[in-house]
Amino acid sequence: MLEALIIILTVTMLGITLAPLLPSNHWLCRVWEFPRVQIAFLTICVLASSLYITSPLLQIVLVMTNALVAIYQLAWIFPYTSLYPKQVPKAQATDSTQSIKILTSNVLMTNHSSEKLVDLISLHQPDVVITLETDDWWQNALVAIHSDYPYRVNRPLDNLYGMHLYSKFVLEDVKVMDLIEEGVPSMHCYLKMKDERRVKCHFLHPAPPSPTENDSAKPRDKELLLIAKEVANNTEPTIVTGDLNDVAWSPTTRAFRRISGLQDPRIGRGMFNTFHANYPVMRWPLDHIFHSQHFALASIQRLPSIDSDHFPLLSELVYLEN
Repeated sequence: MLEALIIILTVTMLGITLAPLLPSNHWLCRVWEFPRVQIAFLTICVLASSLYITSPLLQIVLVMTNALVAIYQLAWIFPYTSLYPKQVPKAQATDSTQSIKILTSNVLMTNHSSEKLVDLISLHQPDVVITLETDDWWQNALVAIHSDYPYRVNRPLDNLYGMHLYSKFVLEDVKVMDLIEEGVPSMHCYLKMKDERRVKCHFLHPAPPSPTENDSAKPRDKELLLIAKEVANNTEPTIVTGDLNDVAWSPTTRAFRRISGLQDPRIGRGMFNTFHANYPVMRWPLDHIFHSQHFALASIQRLPSIDSDHFPLLSELVYLEN
């Protein structure tokens, strides 16, 4: 019985490891890019159990298979551990005229605990707040922060893709566009920092590959790579943030960083898993911030729950003088 169970689990772990390598964008294949930590952990447990197999040949096959699967999965997530060199330097000092603090929060449209988000905003005083899945109800609930955020962009929607931008900084050249799919907006603008420096910002929330959203990962991938190519042609200070519905270690996000040339402050620091807030054993980093080499990192932290399925993400970047 134990032997049969170990064989079944080994085949399963191998199958879901190979699935994302298939030439398909269907969610059934691409979804296995997300739980690499969980797959690695389960595979290591199966590997340990394989040591109790009495048949020497079968034991070798099972141990080797599980070892290769575990190593492969760990290789993807290794850059998002403290053992890996940090990609973004730590800011030596925080000059308020050269720093920008951004709070990104997917609120979950059906969640109405707006006071928890308002309290976090009041506590941390970010310069920029970007909310996702916000509809008319949330737009009205967040009137409470208007006095602190005079510059705002609203796109309330009741399809889980509403988006609101609140800023203490002047917003210029604001564009709200449905880049790939109708009803799935993104926001693009310049932020004018306290020292008058302009920073190009892209706020994104593409639809995920899932049985309830898109069967294919193609629209999400297309939007991310479209922004990557646009950023690659610019040399100005740039920030891209939002719920990208993709994990930090996926091939698409890797391609996004490679094409855009943007940096990920989580590399060498941790995963900062923001989803799923209600299931500790099933979490991965879906909310991201990327930036150009003009910035160093003052801080990055996952904030407490606001009763959404996502935790908010708070990041502070500091402009580096040449």
